[in-house]
Amino acid sequence: MDQTHTDVPHRGLITLSVMLATIMQVLDTTIANVALPSMVGDLGASADTINWVLTSYIVAAAIMTPVTGWLADRIGRKELFIVSVVGFVAASMLCGISWSLESMVLFRLLQGVFGAAIVPLSQTFLLDINPRERHGQAMALWGAGIMVGPIIGPTLGGWLTESFNWRWVFFINLPIGIIAVLGCAAYLPSIARRLRGFDFFGFAMLSLGVGALQLMLDRGGEVDWFASVEIWIELGLAITGFWVFIIHLLTAKDPFIDPKIFLDRNFATGLVFIFVIGVILLASLALLPPMLTHLFNYPTITTGLVMAPRGVGTMISMLIVGRLVRVVDARFLVVTGLLLTAQSLYTMAGFTPQMDSYLIISSGVVQGLGLGLVFVPLSTVAFATLEARYRTDATSLFSLVRNIGSSIGISVVTVMLTRNAQINHAELSAAITPFNPNLLATSPAAAAGDPAALAQLDGLVNAQALMISYVDDFKLMMLVTLCAIPLALLLRKPRLAPAGAPAAHMD
Repeated sequence: MDQTHTDVPHRGLITLSVMLATIMQVLDTTIANVALPSMVGDLGASADTINWVLTSYIVAAAIMTPVTGWLADRIGRKELFIVSVVGFVAASMLCGISWSLESMVLFRLLQGVFGAAIVPLSQTFLLDINPRERHGQAMALWGAGIMVGPIIGPTLGGWLTESFNWRWVFFINLPIGIIAVLGCAAYLPSIARRLRGFDFFGFAMLSLGVGALQLMLDRGGEVDWFASVEIWIELGLAITGFWVFIIHLLTAKDPFIDPKIFLDRNFATGLVFIFVIGVILLASLALLPPMLTHLFNYPTITTGLVMAPRGVGTMISMLIVGRLVRVVDARFLVVTGLLLTAQSLYTMAGFTPQMDSYLIISSGVVQGLGLGLVFVPLSTVAFATLEARYRTDATSLFSLVRNIGSSIGISVVTVMLTRNAQINHAELSAAITPFNPNLLATSPAAAAGDPAALAQLDGLVNAQALMISYVDDFKLMMLVTLCAIPLALLLRKPRLAPAGAPAAHMD
């Protein structure tokens, strides 16, 4: 049945219920990372194999995300959302009682399968229940959960692991999930189902491409990338899957995803932008905790406290921009956000091992402000000119591209960090010889070959080489951010419906 935005009851309770489920799912992408060392002994795993706990979840979620639109049409959005949340919580409980690595990987696979639909459906619901002129505020709230979740995840995971047990990283989902399910069951409106055929071949090819790519990106660092046959096989499967899917998309009579969705310029440009946001957001989050731990010797809780202001900056930015997007050109907000993000990365490119936490906090706040200014207008404008019937497919693609961007960003900066650290160490060490007058002046014992002095000197060289590598990564992300600015010119300013007018229908 058709239902306009003006007669959607309990909008606030729907929003609360949907966002609780969303935050729960997003938290699980990072909350388990810090608990991995504690899992090793309990699950009988090794330091290498324990990473499958993360890999299984990422790959399963990536494969199942694109099918969200079809499933929502087939069984109903409300029904799919409730099933997803219940399944996710049940899988979380099973993860918490895992007795071996194999059982944990299996339950994490289930967690990824059920959790994949939560984020795209939550975005669809918030767009559906709000009139066009309030989409900016709705996307500000949704974006706050999406972007702040990964930031607080490691801190919360570290606290739960240290204070209780690593199993509580999963058990914490139970109370949140129960509240979310009860709220959704009571207040989410039922929407008419739309039967459409399932393009199994298209889904299989897209799943092959996405699954192989995610597996390659996640496993590459462990098996030395292209020195491994496994990576070449995964690359070949990824290229084959995507290539066949694209050909099938353009030639099939009833493809898995309607190609007309990509003809909307705002949506197509939005996909490119959200890819860049995925690279910057999670790549910087992947770099900072190990940097603070290894170079600055911060404990887990302190690392979380130092990074928390980044989330505060994001929240402030989104609260402001949710209202600004109605009166200020979204393209101007996006460009301003990218410039602020680039400025923060420029500041981070000046980090040194001797600095205090002020620069880390201030650059984090600026980056949070910048990413918030980009994310909200982008999430609003990307769907502003898109037909409502494409919305669920579009939100699933939006989430998929953001996740792929995050995986690629993390892989690239991690590879660069490792390789550059080796190169920098070799270059710095080459200048340390007994004939160097600076060495003779600063450490005569090292120049004389004293083992203790040489070990101390090697530690300093390692720290400087690693710091230079982090700086190089921050510079790369700054250039990526600046290169994305011209894309804002491709966005079109949507015409907002008059206040109170139903801009679209919940179909």
